[in-house]
Amino acid sequence: MKKREEMTDMQVHICLNQGTEHPFTGKLLNQHKKGLYRCVVCHSPLFVSDTKFDAGCGWPSFFEAISPEAIRYLDDYKLSRPRVEIRCGKCDSHLGHVFEDGPEPTGLRYCVNSVSMAFEDLETGEIIEG
Repeated sequence: MKKREEMTDMQVHICLNQGTEHPFTGKLLNQHKKGLYRCVVCHSPLFVSDTKFDAGCGWPSFFEAISPEAIRYLDDYKLSRPRVEIRCGKCDSHLGHVFEDGPEPTGLRYCVNSVSMAFEDLETGEIIEG
């Protein structure tokens, strides 16, 4: 588990303070290799690459979490319309939000900040932090 002092300023802003990276700027947005997306703070598995899709929204998007306990859901009323915030189910790090406008089979769009994740390439074992 990463300690606060080991995190970048942007990781602290997003993961600990519920911030958001600018759209179309995240390192993992255009990641198309087969692999596993993990929480950047505690390394828990969150999403598999087979569930990633291009939603055109500017953030990595997934239609399904790796398991029901991987994600924690919180009502978010910070903007003019209610949203559902998603956090890591293990360490409570902020990930982004989930919306009900995704593709089948779930109809969900997990809209996730790249900075809140690390990608593990299953072929090479390389880890890339967003």
